[in-house]
Amino acid sequence: MMDRGKRLEVLAPAGSVESMKAAVAAGADAVYMGGSRFGARAYADNPDEDGMLRAIDYIHLHGRRLYMTVNTLFREEEMEELYAYLLPYYREGLDAVIVQDLGVMDFIRRHFPGLDLHASTQMTITSPYGARLLKEMGASRVVTARELTLEEIRGIRDQVDIEIESFVHGALCYCYSGQCLMSSLIGGRSGNRGRCAQPCRLPYDAFESGKKETVNSPKERYLLSLKDLCTLDLLPQIAEAGVYSLKIEGRMKSPRYTAGVVRVYRKYVDRYLEYGQEGYFVEPEDKKELADLFDRGGFTEGYYRQHNGKSMVALKEKPAFRKGNQELFDELDRLYVNSEVKENVSGWVSLKGGEPSLLKLAAALRGSHGRVKTVEVQAEGACPGPAQNQPLTLEKVRKQIGKTGGTPFALKALEGEIEGNLFLPVQALNDLRRKGLELLEGRILEESRREEPEEKDGAVKMALKPAEKQGIGAGQGEPEAFGKPQLWVFLEEERQLPAALADPGVAGIYLDAGGFAPDGWKKAVMRCRERGKACGLALPHIFRAQGEGFLKAHLQEAEGAGFDLILLRTLEELLWIQNLGGPLARLPLIFDAGIYCWNRETAAVLQGFGAKRLTFPWELNSRQLEAVAGGSRALGIPTELIVYGRIPMMVSAQCIRKTTGGCRHRNGLMELRDRTGVRMPVKNRCDFCYNTIYNSAPLSLLGNEKLALGLAPQVVRLNFTTETGEETAAVIRAFREAFLEGKETDGPFKDFTRGHFKRGVE
Repeated sequence: MMDRGKRLEVLAPAGSVESMKAAVAAGADAVYMGGSRFGARAYADNPDEDGMLRAIDYIHLHGRRLYMTVNTLFREEEMEELYAYLLPYYREGLDAVIVQDLGVMDFIRRHFPGLDLHASTQMTITSPYGARLLKEMGASRVVTARELTLEEIRGIRDQVDIEIESFVHGALCYCYSGQCLMSSLIGGRSGNRGRCAQPCRLPYDAFESGKKETVNSPKERYLLSLKDLCTLDLLPQIAEAGVYSLKIEGRMKSPRYTAGVVRVYRKYVDRYLEYGQEGYFVEPEDKKELADLFDRGGFTEGYYRQHNGKSMVALKEKPAFRKGNQELFDELDRLYVNSEVKENVSGWVSLKGGEPSLLKLAAALRGSHGRVKTVEVQAEGACPGPAQNQPLTLEKVRKQIGKTGGTPFALKALEGEIEGNLFLPVQALNDLRRKGLELLEGRILEESRREEPEEKDGAVKMALKPAEKQGIGAGQGEPEAFGKPQLWVFLEEERQLPAALADPGVAGIYLDAGGFAPDGWKKAVMRCRERGKACGLALPHIFRAQGEGFLKAHLQEAEGAGFDLILLRTLEELLWIQNLGGPLARLPLIFDAGIYCWNRETAAVLQGFGAKRLTFPWELNSRQLEAVAGGSRALGIPTELIVYGRIPMMVSAQCIRKTTGGCRHRNGLMELRDRTGVRMPVKNRCDFCYNTIYNSAPLSLLGNEKLALGLAPQVVRLNFTTETGEETAAVIRAFREAFLEGKETDGPFKDFTRGHFKRGVE
């Protein structure tokens, strides 16, 4: 049950200083915004350093909190700039940073004590395991994946003592945040770098694999464009589930939009806090007001009460023109965008002959969790003298002291005493007022300011069990440290296994848990052993209740299969598998490319988690990967490089098959066609209830052997997703000849991509 004594936080977006001020005026408790760098909205009107420092002061003068987005992945050279970038904001009193990169999180924890760390939704937090892991890393709050249900959020609240922040209004991504590579692969603009081009808002057609006829209506082509989230009706249930911070999306939208949405949510949060769930109701005109501010084709309550569904998708094209509600827009501009927010101040004045004039001021400001903090100051001014004509009155003093224009304060009340018939020039009263207000402002800001920290370094200290030092293959086993690489393959389909077993160059095989039937795991491992190959189990790309339930149901098969290692595809699986104990918990852990490692700080964190091998990320080019490779070598962590395979562009809780024709409750393959005619494979994994949209052409680094091997990977990997057995055999042969035998060879495919290996991302 939500403790209503702990005030809910209305958290507003701000893509500019103007939006930040509008959010404060409309009643936001906190604002999140980006600085000049490293934020996941690179194209917002983010302030420069001086602007951000002023924003921090403005927020604190009004008793609110400011969280700065540092929620992109960091390249190695950028890590060197992080300390100097954050230091001014830290000293100014920044309340928290929102972070995606694990290395950045650990760096800030070590170098900026007392600065709260919020784990971004880009970290794809979907279970108590991820929340607990991040709490152990020092996070005070997790921003949950948008896809979570109320029950899943309640599970995090019940099992982990950490603040929960969840989105309640605004745009929904089709893909799990942090798992989208579609924008970067299509146009080099990465969502992991704050530059998403929103390809999900474009039209697509859906096909059964290999078919010519579309399965979607010509009028319903926006298959990846979700409606905007609106949760007014659900606010009590969201609060009762354990969400503390109610996050509004919209850093790319106008100050008017920010003010309007904050105003509505402030109203209903206050209604819930006052009357509770039993006295809560929503007025239709307020929903209409939100739609007038922005309408993508209707609202959805999102995933809070359903896993996915066609009703959440804005399938039809948005009308070219829609008349705006100018009366509403003018009202919002007048009340919030163009208004000046003032904090009420009460005062007491004392005027006595021959003694300095005295002014005491007090301001009651909002504190965290609904607490009110009172700040008091005392200023002294000139000594009043005897009055020649009209003596001072309290009313005259009140009038002069009350002229607070140009300051963040408004004099609400002034009491005091004047002994005798006294006179004080207007300028002296003005000076007394100015001195008092300056002292008050300084005292308020002083409470949040920090000294420059002593720079400290240290290892990641985690409540995690160290990985056991052991070999990973019954056959060829672990390659010699940083020597000639081995060739491994990742298989999503059982039909691909015979080709991998038959090729003498393959040292190890990963079996996708969603593609290989559990009752066949042991037999597959035995067949690998017979051919002298290691065999690992690849866990699901997303680890939620469905995945955990599936693996628990088949734990006996997994433990009895005799796997040599585990391929983790999300960090949440790390704590889950360690909590299991038993045979699986003792296996070496290989971290896949979706567990991002862009810098050596992150490599050190992952080593602390017990990583036996790291997989190079998808979005870095060969030069940028050199820094990751060098850092890994220095730490003694072996690495893998994927040199072939379709890159997963999106992993989504939504299902293309369910949207276009209904759920069949079994794995399947479809295709999406974009406006240029390119067709992209789409797989639904029903055991885990997610879709994966793959790139139209496979990644191939044939012809780039020198650059690839220059990174000194211990494993070069081939990922097989949609290939037939014959195609699998031909690809393995080509890459064995090129990477292991040094032969020049052409790939057995017409279309391919170099991915980001040459170009990287912005």
